Amino acid sequence: MLDTTESGPVAPPEERRGCLFALSQPPLMIFLAVIGCLLLMASLHDLLML
Repeated sequence: MLDTTESGPVAPPEERRGCLFALSQPPLMIFLAVIGCLLLMASLHDLLML
């Protein structure tokens, strides 16, 4: 007969991570920095060149 009892330690449930954890990820920060630089360059072009 198959033994179905748990013999090892029980892992704690995954803790919920909020928005600040998502914002701290490097790929997202690089993406947001690129978008911010593009918006800044476009606004400076409109203000100074046009």
